[in-house]
Amino acid sequence: MTIRVAQSNLDAIGAQGIAVPRYDRSALAPRILHLGVGGFHRSHMALYTDELAAGGSGWAIRGVGLLEADRHMAESLSSQDHLYTLIERDSDGAEVRVIGSIVDYVLAIGDAEKFARLLADPELAIFSLTITEGGYSLARENPTLDAIATGLEARRLAGEAPLTILSCDNLPGNGKVAGAAITTVCQSRSAELMRYVEEYCTFPNSMVDRITPQTAATDRAWLSQVVGLDDAWPVVAEPFRQWVIEDRFAAGRPQYEEVGALFTDRVRDWELYKLRMLNASHSCMAYLAALAGVTYVDEAIAVAALRRYLERFLGEEAIPTLDEIPGHPAADYASTVLSRFANSGVRDQIARLCIDGTAKFPSFLIPTIERELELGGPIECAALALAGWARYLAVTPAAERAPDPHGERAVALAVGSLDAPLTFLELDEVFSPPLRESERFRQAFSEASRSLAADGSFGAVERLLA
Repeated sequence: MTIRVAQSNLDAIGAQGIAVPRYDRSALAPRILHLGVGGFHRSHMALYTDELAAGGSGWAIRGVGLLEADRHMAESLSSQDHLYTLIERDSDGAEVRVIGSIVDYVLAIGDAEKFARLLADPELAIFSLTITEGGYSLARENPTLDAIATGLEARRLAGEAPLTILSCDNLPGNGKVAGAAITTVCQSRSAELMRYVEEYCTFPNSMVDRITPQTAATDRAWLSQVVGLDDAWPVVAEPFRQWVIEDRFAAGRPQYEEVGALFTDRVRDWELYKLRMLNASHSCMAYLAALAGVTYVDEAIAVAALRRYLERFLGEEAIPTLDEIPGHPAADYASTVLSRFANSGVRDQIARLCIDGTAKFPSFLIPTIERELELGGPIECAALALAGWARYLAVTPAAERAPDPHGERAVALAVGSLDAPLTFLELDEVFSPPLRESERFRQAFSEASRSLAADGSFGAVERLLA
């Protein structure tokens, strides 16, 4: 028999040895409104909030959905009193717990006024959001940003209560990005709204990190058959998590530092740790592993030569470009990155890492090469990663190639680079003038391209290491 995740069943679930909320959820105040209640939010911010609630903080989260795609989440959470199961997996097994910090979910599809009433609530202190990088785009009409501006106007008219707008999206300077997008839309509405946002709203930057794969049918089946829980939408994550935040909150905040978050004015340095070590290592391994037919990240890092390649990249190319954070050595962070890759419980897919190369490399890897060129340092590992990307684009059938919204020109240049490797460097969306004009980088890229053609991806790695 299985037990359905629900408030009335928490005692029965707890009797099975599963951690459940023991606090009075009805006494919590939903002073956080979160837009974009997907897997990452539920494995990250909602978990931190749940742990604080267990200690008596009194803060809770109300979710809100503006898109048709949010309907399933709303129905799933509503059917189980907004409780859900978090499955934390590592190579040795899994830990399961029920999270209770989300106490409500409002569906406001196409109803900006309904959303505005939520945002105007004077008891609301934090409006948080995970809407992906594209959600902040002003390249065309953006209904989400328009709805936020309408909500802020309602809040201004209701008394100008201060508000923190906290982006939890995985992008550099997320607070600045959110602030720039939202203020631009507000400015187009009225000078009064713009003044309110400037005087009463804050946009802290934060660095968020936790590998959270999409929930699969096999995850639900495992939870039901092995654990004995029936959950419409559990979430799966690795044990590691990190949250680094600027302490700029306009109307109070939960004491997240009590459960592991780090408040600092050095968020940018932490972002660079993540971009140039974790994210860059993902991209360095992704295309080389894909060319070799490897499916999962843990399988890739188990290849001895590929692990040594990443160790060399991190130690000799990435770390020398970083400012050390006192008390948090870059070498320790790099070691943690590699151990996370080896987690066979999460089964992170190489194909996921291959998505959006043209968007990722300019942030993840190109700045490292530029700095190493300035320092006269090594660039061979990075050059091989980029050559691997070019070869992947050129030889992988379109139906099997990872999506890249900006990749059409990259593919055309990659095909041309099979005969003339330096053709790929014409991709100026990725390769900056310092790289294109550097004879040392041009030579390293050409040599890596020739080695990939002659030796295959792992053979090229072996040649580089030798």
